[in-house]
Amino acid sequence: MPTSDSQRVRIAMNGVTGRMGYRQHLTRSILEIREQGGVTLPDGTRLEVEPVLVGRDEGRLRSIARRHQVERWSTDLPAVLADPSIDVYFDAQTTAARPAAVRSAIAAGKHVFIEKPTAPTLAEAVELAALAREAGVVAGVVHDKLYLPGIVKLRRLVDEGFFGRVLSLRGEFGYWVFEGDSQPAQRPSWNYRVEDGGGVTVDMYSHWNYLLENLLGPVQAVTAKAVTHIPVRWDEQGREYPATADDAAYGVFEIGGGVIAQINSSWVVRVHRDELVEFQIDGTHGSAVAGLLKCVAQQRAHTPRPEWNPDLPATDAFRSQWLEVPDNAVLDNGFKLQWEEFLRDVTAGRQHRHDLLSAARGVQLAELALRSSREGRRVEIPEIVL
Repeated sequence: MPTSDSQRVRIAMNGVTGRMGYRQHLTRSILEIREQGGVTLPDGTRLEVEPVLVGRDEGRLRSIARRHQVERWSTDLPAVLADPSIDVYFDAQTTAARPAAVRSAIAAGKHVFIEKPTAPTLAEAVELAALAREAGVVAGVVHDKLYLPGIVKLRRLVDEGFFGRVLSLRGEFGYWVFEGDSQPAQRPSWNYRVEDGGGVTVDMYSHWNYLLENLLGPVQAVTAKAVTHIPVRWDEQGREYPATADDAAYGVFEIGGGVIAQINSSWVVRVHRDELVEFQIDGTHGSAVAGLLKCVAQQRAHTPRPEWNPDLPATDAFRSQWLEVPDNAVLDNGFKLQWEEFLRDVTAGRQHRHDLLSAARGVQLAELALRSSREGRRVEIPEIVL
């Protein structure tokens, strides 16, 4: 029970039977916060958390609740949202199922924290942002990669002017997802069906939009090519099905000041890099490469002068010429850090900095990238006005 120096927030968590909802949001975020005694507020008091599990599979919910000593769970979402003791609604369902549930939560006066994409279409994503603003609830979208150690260090270099004038960003994301016949796929089959909201563009461009916005500035135009390299896959029951969604996307993004970003996103690539995602920023005064955890940098004064000579083997140990950027702080799990920030905003009654409008811009980038791919042209990105 809350004490005189603590408060309690009850969080309805919908989608915790899925991989992301269970692992990152329930066990590594909310349960970790519960274990540490809550979130410390600016006045020194504690905000305790109580999860209420919500979903459609009664057996799995009961099992998760028993395993983690969670007292309350339900398959009746309308009843949970009608409960005045519920303060926050969290949604990690499939994208197609999300808008209806979030609309209901906002209508019930709940604060909302949502996985991305927030909706299958831009029109629905903008609608959710407008509804949350009109209702006056605190609304946030998961922008977890901004809180990861490698990206935090990369952002610090940007803020400190390390790069001089930024020229470009190059990103490589992906890994080989097995087709599901000889080995089980590491991603759910709906990811490969466009009719179920699948596709690497829809999935990843919402991430790339907030990363680019927060590192370098808003994306002004996009040129992209989305491809379905593997047209047939096998689902969780071993049944063959046609893969109708893109499994790779190759994009060029134009940012203010002449900065060009290139990001390859693929579920059909074998990894030959240090991490599953890496971003390199090049500037007039230096360059840096960041993954999820590490970040290395090279200043202008320490930049070697390689010479192109195809007749001789390369002798430069290029990787050894970069210096690792130190943490300079203890950096916790990115999902948990954002949960703590969001819950402080809920308690203070202030809007979360990563709101549903920022999520709508991610959906917009994905939609316009797919249009670029279909039409084979560069597409400018207009400002969204609520």
